[in-house]
Amino acid sequence: MATDLNREAEGEEDMKKKGSEDFPAKSSRKSAKPSSLCPIPFPGQRVKSVRKNKTVKRERKEENRGGKMSGQTRKMIQKKLKIRGYSLKMDGLEEILSFVDRFQDAQDEAIDLLLDQLDHESLKSSIIDKEAVHRVISLLLEAEAAEEECPTSSTSLSHSSIRVVDAFLVPKFRYDPIKKHFFQHAGSLPIHGDASAKSTLYRDRFLLLFQRVSRDQHFIKPAFDTDETSQNCQLSPIQSLVGQRGKRWVMGVISQLEDGHFYLEDLTAAVEIDFSKAKITTGFFTENTIVVAEGEMLSEGIFQVITCGFPPLEDRDKSLKILAGHDFFGGGTLTKEETLRLADLEKRAVNDMFVILSDIWLDNEEVMEKLETVLNGFESVEIVPSLFVFMGNFCSHPCNLSFHSFSSLRLQFGKLGQMIEAHPRLKEQSRFLFIPGPDDAGPSTALPRCALPKYLTEELQKHVPNAIFSTNPCRIKFYTQEIVFFRQDLLYRMRRSCLIPPSTEETDDPFEHLVATITHQSHLCPLPLFVQPIIWNYDHCLHLYPTPHTVMLLSFWVTEVSRRHSNTLELLALIQVPSQMIAHLLHIVLALRKLSFQPCEFQKFPLECRELNMRKKKCYLFSMFIV
Repeated sequence: MATDLNREAEGEEDMKKKGSEDFPAKSSRKSAKPSSLCPIPFPGQRVKSVRKNKTVKRERKEENRGGKMSGQTRKMIQKKLKIRGYSLKMDGLEEILSFVDRFQDAQDEAIDLLLDQLDHESLKSSIIDKEAVHRVISLLLEAEAAEEECPTSSTSLSHSSIRVVDAFLVPKFRYDPIKKHFFQHAGSLPIHGDASAKSTLYRDRFLLLFQRVSRDQHFIKPAFDTDETSQNCQLSPIQSLVGQRGKRWVMGVISQLEDGHFYLEDLTAAVEIDFSKAKITTGFFTENTIVVAEGEMLSEGIFQVITCGFPPLEDRDKSLKILAGHDFFGGGTLTKEETLRLADLEKRAVNDMFVILSDIWLDNEEVMEKLETVLNGFESVEIVPSLFVFMGNFCSHPCNLSFHSFSSLRLQFGKLGQMIEAHPRLKEQSRFLFIPGPDDAGPSTALPRCALPKYLTEELQKHVPNAIFSTNPCRIKFYTQEIVFFRQDLLYRMRRSCLIPPSTEETDDPFEHLVATITHQSHLCPLPLFVQPIIWNYDHCLHLYPTPHTVMLLSFWVTEVSRRHSNTLELLALIQVPSQMIAHLLHIVLALRKLSFQPCEFQKFPLECRELNMRKKKCYLFSMFIV
């Protein structure tokens, strides 16, 4: 037993010795030499490790910078979408970022191009998701690939520069006379308004012009008392005329509250007026027009008018400053940088051209033959027009309740589509806009008129996918220019509805009287509602405030010549534009059913241009006799 215990003790001592050899003490570890597997780093190796650390830091800084740049791009995309009235989902934002990253040197232009193409898409709502963005991006990439494959083929760059605004999508703004600023109407507008909508129509018209007149230098109340020879004319409410003597200036709407008795009405009261001794200015004074009148109260309680005229005009730039960025025209507001960029592009677009055709009777073979001659002529020119505007009427017979040939009219639209498809350059590089006329098919004759029914235009869209069917009136934004198209026989109705014979002191041209009426009234159709019905809740679609750059008003009326020659009509188009805009528009305003010309002379129409000076406002009158 003792020997066994001694052997165990000796074994334990041997194990301790081996353990001390395998696991040395702390002091021995410090003094131990490093093995050959872990050599001491030399100075050169330390420099390399420092360089690696610096490169890692640089990469991290670049990643941070890239994150900041992507954050700025995100903000820029969201800002531009908000300006155009869109809201974006996160997946859609990521899709746009992936597209914009391909163009590091031109991210701003890439975003604008994407948004311009997005405006032409039929979106279900203003909330944009990934699918809508992906569809637009695929179209742009396909177009870029096709351009790289065929570099010689020049596509029209003006597609993104032309934006068509539907009349029913124009935002509605109302003026608050207490706070003295405009506010946008929130919520939807029903087509069939209640009784209050009719009174609101007149109230909004009056306040729109009243706030404009209150800024005019002749009607501003002086800050200090002046002598009686001052040129300032202070407007008085009609309610304050009771018991007053002497001349007063008032502003109101001409209304017929009793049969045969006309009144001047504002927001406070109404007073009967007498125009027998009135001296009037240029324009058609009809019922429902807003006038500024000078006169005095008679003992019978009648306001004797001495001088009567329309509210004075206001410069467009001055109106835009007052509006504080509100989008009255529709189509979205532009920042200062975007406006400057579009203005620069507009100066370069000297070859852009519009062609306007009116009263294309599709059921008349002679009209279709002459229309084909026009298309053949433009197909052979070096630069095709950017836009064709086809305005009604599209049928020789009014499409009223007695009209039963809608199926044949549908086929005629299909033939027109085949005719356009036979001209490949026009189909690919031009756009076609269709605006209904006063006698075309539609739910009613009230303004604004909706687009042509889809039943009639389906066959045409199969052949011309880029055809646009818009309302009447229709608004177009061409770069920075604002253009309004309106097809209505307005001059004839205005002359028939006049309460006073037009003044011949300044001009005896009836069309100049029409120019003065619609521009000073800031309204396309200031006629009584029983003469021309208007949808009450959408009367703001006919407003011309601020005054647009161009107004295309196409109207037929019988002239003095037509009394001797019954087959003579004059088609008029009002152009109120700066002189530089004329270079962009080729105005071929014609009625094809009575036009005769040779195929080689398709651009040589008997078109007359006269410059009108409407109180320091340049207007251009294009007229043509069609025999």
